[in-house]
Amino acid sequence: MSDELELEQNSTQVEHEYGGSEIQVLEGLEAVKRRPGMYIGSTDVRGLHHLVKELVDNAIDEAMGGYCNHIEINIHKDNSLTVTDNGRGIPVDEHPKLHKSALEVALTVLHAGGKFGGSGYKVSGGLHGVGLSVVNALSTWLTVEVRRDNKIYRQEYRLGDPLAPVAVIGAYEGDESGTQVTFLANDEIFDEVNYNFDTMVNRMRELAFLNRGVRITVTDERPEEPVQKSFCYEGGIISFVKHINRNKDVLHPEPIYIEARREDPEKQESASLEVAMQYNDDYNENVFTFANNIGTVEGGSHLVGFRTALTRVVNDYAKKYKYIKETDEGLKGEDIREGLTAIVSVKLVEPQFEGQTKTKLGNAYIRTMVDGAVANGFSTYLEEHPQDAKAIVEKCVTAARARDAARRARELTRRKTALDTTALPGKLADCSEKDPAKCEIFLVEGDSAGGSAKQGRDRRFQGILPLRGKPLNVEKKRLDQVIANEEFRSIITALGTGIGEDFDISGLKYDKIIILSDADQDGAHIRAILLTFFFRYMKELITDGHVYIGLPPLYKIQKGKEIRYAYSDGELAKMTRAIGKGYTLQRYKGLGEMNPEQLWETTMNPEHRSLVRVELEDAADVDHIVTLLMGDKVGPRREYISEFANFNKTDTFEEKMTAHPAAER
Repeated sequence: MSDELELEQNSTQVEHEYGGSEIQVLEGLEAVKRRPGMYIGSTDVRGLHHLVKELVDNAIDEAMGGYCNHIEINIHKDNSLTVTDNGRGIPVDEHPKLHKSALEVALTVLHAGGKFGGSGYKVSGGLHGVGLSVVNALSTWLTVEVRRDNKIYRQEYRLGDPLAPVAVIGAYEGDESGTQVTFLANDEIFDEVNYNFDTMVNRMRELAFLNRGVRITVTDERPEEPVQKSFCYEGGIISFVKHINRNKDVLHPEPIYIEARREDPEKQESASLEVAMQYNDDYNENVFTFANNIGTVEGGSHLVGFRTALTRVVNDYAKKYKYIKETDEGLKGEDIREGLTAIVSVKLVEPQFEGQTKTKLGNAYIRTMVDGAVANGFSTYLEEHPQDAKAIVEKCVTAARARDAARRARELTRRKTALDTTALPGKLADCSEKDPAKCEIFLVEGDSAGGSAKQGRDRRFQGILPLRGKPLNVEKKRLDQVIANEEFRSIITALGTGIGEDFDISGLKYDKIIILSDADQDGAHIRAILLTFFFRYMKELITDGHVYIGLPPLYKIQKGKEIRYAYSDGELAKMTRAIGKGYTLQRYKGLGEMNPEQLWETTMNPEHRSLVRVELEDAADVDHIVTLLMGDKVGPRREYISEFANFNKTDTFEEKMTAHPAAER
């Protein structure tokens, strides 16, 4: 018996022997095809748009070098897409090492490009050399044309492989050099090949602001009447700040502009800086930082330098002219940045980003450069514009007083230890699970629906916080006013993150924060108010993917014992056709009409529910929309609604749900 057992064990070991033959080498573009998410983040619509970003970034690199001033993006009817620039054109001569056209090398070899220390590019956004080859790898087909040296070169690809060598197909006269890439993303890799024109426009507008004098044109050929948007800003980031503040009351008419350069060949440090800043009567900080046109959402050395200089300069000025006493501790950074809109853009050789995501700049010398330039430029401005300086400093002092009031109010929102039974807001029904990664909280409209949710939930991992009536619209409200509101105070306490200077996302008690309101106008308004609150005061919850919209069903369809739920009018039409005649239909007017079992099955059960994660694609554009729709200026809001509202158009949430069946459904 023991011999048989030993033989069986030995046999198993042989079957699972791990040797050199088990090591696989993925050649060419195969690595991209196998694991596209490693290169573009995901294979959803974000990843699809990332392909366009890679091509446009290449063209922008040409623009930053002074070789290109016009970039065109064309979305064709079949959702193929063309990016054209009038730069120098990708080199087509033979690569000295690989002995084939440099154009083919750029399209078929990872980490190949002109951005690795050669003379091709001094400043660039893409440093990994994977952009063009990744687009090729993830396309069903791709065609590239290069105008260079008075010849037109062309090469075609299928599934990443060239159909033939680079060929000359014609000639041109004059200086019309450049590159044109047309591709169709592979629908077997991507969830859906369907570009969002508005998303594209927002990003191209941003790039046009950041690259003064460069024209970027986006054309959508899919509608019956093609749509085209073109952007070119001679004012650069000054125009960018004015664009963000266009519906706000500003404290000084023109943005403050600061620029500087640093050249240190010995240390291989070369960089340029542009800063544009303008104060408004808002209570929110809107500082956007960029490095080589890449939005550094996590900040980095340039942001640290900017903030340090700003705080020092305002405090020095305030003490010099007796706005605050010499013996006072001084104004805090957040006081000084209240109502500030600013763009900080650096362009540098060899940027050091934290990871492929490029969300945080690490070059240490940039901090010193930005600090010195901003300190010199801003202090000079304050001395030369005493009226503007007075308005700015007085706003900062007022903000400091409000912060002190908010600090006292904030003490009421601190969630204490699990042993302190008084730490939780009275209406919160918490879950028993203590691991935040496994927990979720529903912010539920109304006590009635909140009661059903409490009964229907899974108590192990689902918390319920009912909200009474409409919470305060926090737009144009200071933090102390927000905290004074009972509903928001309950939310802050329940989440455990704190708020304002105390905000710490590591204290978050729930991985998912789910807004659950009625599917009517009041419910939509409550959603908008809560989203405004998170955007203004807890933005990191959105950027880190913790905020969701719960989608309750609109209809209950029953035929005999068979019950189905429809979440949109489109779903209702499909279900009624499928189920046939003889059904009964119930239209839910609110969450309170559902009993606990129904609420659980349709809206709270992770196996069947529909959730839409709230994402922040363009913070500057979102800021504008929030100010426009939630602010106190009626005129611009009326104009916006008159121009853009289409009351025959399907609701956005419904569109999302239909186009992308929710992750949890």
